[in-house]
This record gives sequence, structure tokens and C-alpha cells, in this order.
Amino acid sequence: MNGGTRSVAQHEVTRKREVWSGRSVFIMAAIGSAVGLGNIWRFPYIAYENGGGAFLIPYLVALLTAGIPLLLVDYAIGHKFRGSPPLAFRRLRRGAEFIGWWQVLVCFVIGVYYAVIVAWAARYTFFSITEAWGDDPEGFFMSSFLNQDTDATFGLSFVPGVAWTLLLVWIATLAVLALGVQRGIGNANRFFVPLLVLLFGALVVRSLTLDGATTGLDAFFTPNWSALTDTGVWIAAYAQIFFSLSVAFGIMVTYASYLKRKTNLTGSGLVVGFSNSSFEVLAGIGVFSALGFMAQAQGVEVGEVVAGGIGLAFIAFPTIVSEMPGGPLFGVLFFGSLVFAGFTSMISIIQVTVSAFQDKTGLGRVPAVLAIGGVSAIVSLLLFPTTTGLNTLDVVDRFANQFGIVGVAFVALVVVAWIYRRLPELRDHLNSVSSFKVGTGWMVFTGIITPLVLGYMLFSEIRDRVRDGYGGLPDSLVTAFGWSVQAGVIILAVLLTFIPWRRGIDEEYELDENRPLASAQAPASSGDPSPGPDSSTGGTR
Repeated sequence: MNGGTRSVAQHEVTRKREVWSGRSVFIMAAIGSAVGLGNIWRFPYIAYENGGGAFLIPYLVALLTAGIPLLLVDYAIGHKFRGSPPLAFRRLRRGAEFIGWWQVLVCFVIGVYYAVIVAWAARYTFFSITEAWGDDPEGFFMSSFLNQDTDATFGLSFVPGVAWTLLLVWIATLAVLALGVQRGIGNANRFFVPLLVLLFGALVVRSLTLDGATTGLDAFFTPNWSALTDTGVWIAAYAQIFFSLSVAFGIMVTYASYLKRKTNLTGSGLVVGFSNSSFEVLAGIGVFSALGFMAQAQGVEVGEVVAGGIGLAFIAFPTIVSEMPGGPLFGVLFFGSLVFAGFTSMISIIQVTVSAFQDKTGLGRVPAVLAIGGVSAIVSLLLFPTTTGLNTLDVVDRFANQFGIVGVAFVALVVVAWIYRRLPELRDHLNSVSSFKVGTGWMVFTGIITPLVLGYMLFSEIRDRVRDGYGGLPDSLVTAFGWSVQAGVIILAVLLTFIPWRRGIDEEYELDENRPLASAQAPASSGDPSPGPDSSTGGTR
């Protein structure tokens, strides 16, 4: 009798797990996570530096052999094991739980600095209206706006204009997360992703009408075929795919765990993967059209004005805005696009940490958001809106991406594919719910090709950073916010596995696995027949 009561109670707990209202909402949220700052300011520069139009060949190969296959690994783990990364990996095999915590902590680190870049873009959206940077965008950004200290050591001298904007970004992010998976994250992405496409589409159209636009496009698309024989170009293509698709650090595992049990996973992965890459190519067209105008206006070659990252966004583009007709509107479109792209990605990053904390402790959504989101916001506000914040951000960003994301992706694939040999099980799960089937090719890509590429990337980065340091910055700064942070993430990930899980977590999963697919999606009327796995695809919509 008691066992029956407990089963009913556990059944109700499982039924209350949040879900997306439909597959389209999940796809929109996944695209919102994947399309971020890197699509706009990283891809165009990487493509130009690595063969121009020829770069699209290794980029497409990387998308098909690593990006989408790895995306499907995340989908399969999250969807099959129904949990945040630590819980999903624990259910895959108890010894793999630390991988999930590693992913969560990488997201925590990325989230605390990613927010400040969104805050910068928000301020620059308004700066564009008056062209507040004047005749010296670089001096304005470094000195007037950030008040950067030429000394690269760490300090806590706050810049109020950045700090209060950063606080507003955190309030907005936590407000969306507090509303829940569907009402908050889902609805936010259904609004912001189309708005991002609309704004950036208008920016691209305006860029194409500028004098010199064709010169910029020639520089971007003219292929350097000899680059295809350079191993570094292929590694750059794989790196761009890894960093732009939001794979391997918990986001897609978390998002997939909220899907209904009968969902077309492989079809969703193809839509998300190609949508992300299409936006990157669109970004390249818009950015290089504008850079072509800038080069013509200054009477120089396009190569002399090309920049990537922060230099492109906050120095090169303000210069373009100042020189072009209707510049303020162009600036609002560009920086508004950065805000929306960054905000939707920011939501997904913080959701990973919140979801893990909920699963571990059993706390409700709002308390979990306030606890974990609050800690993230405090760390962010202490470290980055300061006169040394840019240097700190630079180091943390480099190590979080090149060591955190690449490292955990490499370890996860080796553990899943070779130590626990669970790829066949994940393949069968994908095929059981999807229209497009995966087979031996997918297993070769995820079990052999992708780990080899990731291992080479990780080895090369460790060798280069040990030998050369980073960016001419002091070793003390690189050690404190680079090496030490990443080592601390791994140690803490292992320690978190020793904290007990809330009671009933294993019974919930067993009950959920044994329940018919239809009853996992909606309460079934008593007496209704339970359809088998292949009886309906209604859950895919």
C-alpha cells in the first residue's frame, strides 16, 4: 500500500516536469541560443582570414561531420535521460556525472562575463543615436566608456555607466527565467529571434546599398583555394562550428530534456544547424559590405580595416556609423541585433545552471533562479564593470572557450563513445523518435572524427598557452583568471558529485521510462489505449 502511494506521488512529480508547448518553440529557443555574438563578430573575420569563399567548404564539412552530429548527441542525452546535464549524465552512467557538472560550471563562467558584453551593446544602441563616440571611437570605447586602466593587473574600481546597465541585463535575464521554460524562455525566444532576424535583415539590406559594398563582398567571398591545403584552416572551421552551435556544454542537453517524448530530434537538429550557419553567412555579407564602404571612404584596402570580436563591434562599426549617411539608424540596427542575439544566448547559458540546481535540490523555479542567478549576477557585477574588466574578460573568455568547452566536449565524447560505449543506444533513441535516421556514419563522426579534432585543438591550445602566455598580459592575470579558473571548474565538478541528490530522483526516471509515450505527453483518460512508439507523430508539432 505504501509502495503504491509512493509510486503515485512520484508519478505526479514526474508529470510536473516543465515541457515546451511544441517542437517549434524548442527549435526557436535552440536557434536563439546558437545565434549569438560570435555569429556576428567572429565568423566573418574567421572566414576572411582563412581563405575567404574557400573557407565555406571546410566550414560545411565541419557542420556536417561534427556540428550537427554533436548536436544530436546532446539532444539524445537530454531527451532520453530527462534531466539537466549532471542528472542526464548520471542516468547515462553514475561515473559520468562529473561531466555534467563540468558543463554546468563552464556555463556559469561564460554567463558571468557574457552579460557585460550584452550590456555594452545596449549602451551603444543609444550611443548610436547621437554618435556619442565622436571622432575617436577607439578612444571613446577604451577611455571614456570603459575607463580602462593601462595597467593590466586586476582591480575593483567600478565604472558606474557599465555597472548599472549590467545590473539591468541581469534583472531582465532572471525575470525571463523565473517565468519558466514555456512562459519565460519559450515566449522570449518566439519574440526576440524573429525580431533579431528582422533587424539584422534590415541592416544587411542597408549595407548592400552602400558605396564600396561590392568591394567588401569581393574580399569576403573571393576564394583562396590554396588555403584548403592548410590544416589550420580546417581546424578553424571546426572551431567555429563548435563555438557557434552551443554544443557540448550543457545547453542543448538541458533544452532537449524539456521536449515531449515523441519528438523529431534529428529533423530539429538539421533545422537548428543550418539556420545557425545561414545566419553566419548573412552576417558575413552584412559586415563585409559595411567594411567595404569603410575602406572606400578611407581610401584603403579592405584588409586594412578588417577586424573581429570586440574591435569590430565597438570600434570599427562606430567608425562606419559616423561616416555613412543615416548612420544613427544603421548603428541602432547593428547594436540592437547584438543585444537580442546576446540576450537569447544569455538566457540559455544561465538556464543550464538553474536547471542543474533544481534537479539536485528539488527547489522550485523561482527560488532556484534567485539563488543561482543571484550568485552569477553578483560575481559578474564584481569582476567586469571595472577599469580592468576588459583584460579580465579577455582572459576568462579565451580559457572558457578553448579549454572549458573544447575540454569537456572531448572528455564527454571519449567517455560516452569509448569508455561506456553508449553511442549505439543513443543512435537507437534518435531513430526511435525521428524521421531522419542516423547510422554508422553518425557514429564514426561522433566517436572518431570529432574526438580527434577536439583532442588536437586542446593539445595545440595547451602547448601554445604554456609556451607563449596570452596576449602579452601579465602571467599573474592569466594564471588567476585562466588556468586557475579552469582547474577550479574541474575540481569543483568532481566535488559536486559527492553531494546527495534529492530523494526519489531515480524512481522518477524509472517510472517515466516505463510509462507509455502518450501518457508522458498529456494525462490520458482512464480506459484509453496506450499507443506504441510508432503509432503517432503528433508530439512532433
